[in-house]
Amino acid sequence: MEKMSYYAFVAAILATGLALILYLGYAISGLRAARMQTAGNGFGMRSGTLGLVVEPRTATFGRYGSILGWLAFAFLSAWLVFRTIATGHGPFANMYEFSVAFAWGILGAYYWFERSYHQRILGLLALPIALAMMLYAFLNPAPIDPLVPALQNNLLLTVHVAVAIVAYGSFSIAFVAAILFLFQQRPVERAFALGFVGALLALVVGAIQSALAIGAIVAVIVGFILAGIVYALDGRKGLASIDPSGGSWGLPRPAVLDEIGYKAVVVGFPFLAATIVLGALWAEVAWGRYWAWDPKETASLVTWLIYATYLHARVIRGWTGSRAAILLQIGFGATILTYFGNYFFGGLHSYAGLG
Repeated sequence: MEKMSYYAFVAAILATGLALILYLGYAISGLRAARMQTAGNGFGMRSGTLGLVVEPRTATFGRYGSILGWLAFAFLSAWLVFRTIATGHGPFANMYEFSVAFAWGILGAYYWFERSYHQRILGLLALPIALAMMLYAFLNPAPIDPLVPALQNNLLLTVHVAVAIVAYGSFSIAFVAAILFLFQQRPVERAFALGFVGALLALVVGAIQSALAIGAIVAVIVGFILAGIVYALDGRKGLASIDPSGGSWGLPRPAVLDEIGYKAVVVGFPFLAATIVLGALWAEVAWGRYWAWDPKETASLVTWLIYATYLHARVIRGWTGSRAAILLQIGFGATILTYFGNYFFGGLHSYAGLG
């Protein structure tokens, strides 16, 4: 079963990579179609259900990309089954197992929102996040070893991890929607979006290579160089001239992306709350106390408070648009920091490191 899980995992990586290539073709083809429509040449094209410009070639890229993505999700589902049978427990013993489960949650959340809103363009950013989690796990495999005493409450931990996967997957989609939203706004907001993506890449690089400071400098510089290029093109009215009815850059309308981000948080927020509560119950069983202000516990609480702030600002204060999107970015940054925090801050969760 261990070999079967490995083969399923490798197949999922390959399928996700191929799907990402097709999604990139989908995005490029859609951008060209948007440019042609703006120029007044709309022959052979039609508008999607939510305003996204669609042509036959664009639809083909998107359709086959979705098929491969679903195949990757199926392979990861098979990995979960095979790994659980081989280990006798859920994917919670180490960062390798949970990273693959995290990727599974991202793909599951993405395809749920794709089917709900018919927006395949979300996959252009959702699939790279899932692929990054899979590659991280592939580079840091963990053997099947006996569980440490703190992890021997199987049922409680399995449910704890399951609800965390739903929360993290949903927050990933909210982040993707926020990035696509900000990318259609003013150049300074695009700069913020790209720079923030660079900082998150730095955190992942730091977790893999233990070189957080160098990774942060390089990735943020690259992110803001990209932002500068976008700003310069805007100034020349190159990219800014693309403004079809569906939204600038041929992307979904900002209102649609804003709604997707909100709905994703509505789904993920109660699951994050359940993750924290179940974690506290597990801590009482394992260590005799519900809360110890462990770095990962504290980071989870901070993340929950950020998303609570977002929901309050959105529902009570009426925040929408760029302010809400920036809060979603900050929330996902806190989510990733929570996830990799045990590498940098230690604590009671340090057993879940590289094996």
